[in-house]
Amino acid sequence: MTELLADRIARQAARYPSATAVVATRGRIAYGEFWDRVGRTAAGLAGANRVAVLPTSDIDSLVTVAAAMYAGVSVVLLHRHLLPGQLDRVLTLSRPAQVCAAARHHRLLRRLGWAGPIRTAADLESDGPGGRARFGGELLAGITSGTTGEPKLFVRDQRSWAATLDRSDATFDIGAGDRVSAPGVLDHTHFLYGALHALTRGAAVDLRPVIAALADRPTHLYSVPAIAWEVVRSGTGPVGSVREVLSSAARWPRPGRVALRAVLPNAALTHFYGASELSFVSFDRDLGGCDESSAGELFDGVEVRIRDGHVHVRSDMVFTGYLTEAGVVDGPVDGWFSVGDRGALSGNRLHLFGRDGEMLIRGGLNVEPAAVEAALAAIPGVLEAACIGIADERWGQIPVAAVVVTSAAPGLEEIRKRLRAILPSPSMPDRIQVVARLPRTPRGKVDRTALTTLFG
Repeated sequence: MTELLADRIARQAARYPSATAVVATRGRIAYGEFWDRVGRTAAGLAGANRVAVLPTSDIDSLVTVAAAMYAGVSVVLLHRHLLPGQLDRVLTLSRPAQVCAAARHHRLLRRLGWAGPIRTAADLESDGPGGRARFGGELLAGITSGTTGEPKLFVRDQRSWAATLDRSDATFDIGAGDRVSAPGVLDHTHFLYGALHALTRGAAVDLRPVIAALADRPTHLYSVPAIAWEVVRSGTGPVGSVREVLSSAARWPRPGRVALRAVLPNAALTHFYGASELSFVSFDRDLGGCDESSAGELFDGVEVRIRDGHVHVRSDMVFTGYLTEAGVVDGPVDGWFSVGDRGALSGNRLHLFGRDGEMLIRGGLNVEPAAVEAALAAIPGVLEAACIGIADERWGQIPVAAVVVTSAAPGLEEIRKRLRAILPSPSMPDRIQVVARLPRTPRGKVDRTALTTLFG
């Protein structure tokens, strides 16, 4: 039978007690000491149902999260960009027994309106007995709505995370003696998961900012496209030690991969598509081919059906449902769930065309922003592109685009000329604006609200 996350870390701690488990800006810790702290913190959580954690990139955050998962206590994963009303909503829905954060984050929670007690990992430690997780138990309640709108809490159970870890074991070459850089803040589930998976493999996790981590020659880098660009623009490298880059979030355009390959010449560049509710769905490697709509091949054991143009997914990694006042509801139906992405399936390869909410209508004709972005990204020298619709008195909506370019990119008139050759007339952006970088949400996605403001 597959192992739960905490059992996997315990096994590595027994094998390599003196090996480095975590490196952070403020210190490091070996596996033996890390697991000892996890056990004592788990004992301090005995009897709790949920614990809310506002993590940062530090050892205590990983100790608290691992301890809760070991004790069978669900982690309510807060993030630093919540608004006061959103934090209140999340805590009202989840009713955690404890609210935990590093000491330097206590002031932030107070500013957000939390007046109750705030614990640190050290506050929770106890020498008493603790509970133990079970496969069907709740493991995580995460927030899906980003920084605007009503927060939605998705629920993942222990079994689904164990299945996700199995896929990582089979797909990514991480083992004892490796060094895994997870430079994003741990309130982002991509980096939290990357750090925890590395610990289940006996690798050292480096939580420091990416440039500092690269100086110590990691073997793996968890990334999002924005961090990849930070590496490219830093002038670092080449760094030959990195064997694999594991990227998620927004599509990773081919020019960005090419630029990163120059800095990390020996790395397999792996980008995976998924969602908080779906976990892993598909992945591609290296430069990703010329088809910007391709999301790669399906992970083993993942089924996809296209219904009315929308991607529906079934696997043992899919979430349980959304936490509401009525309990956990609106989960998969017969194992199938869709987050609203439009796409197509060609054999074992998935293609994505954006979401219905991103579709714009120009004079009654549909315009797919993803197609415009793919056409722009295919032009040499265009590193990234984002297309949105803005209001127009005559047409209702018109497409506009922001691009990040290199010095080798053609001028805007030439870019328009090339677009006219491949895009239908309604899809031609009325305006194209060059920007230093695309605005992004704290979760790494293109901030379309900020782009709307940019275009007035």
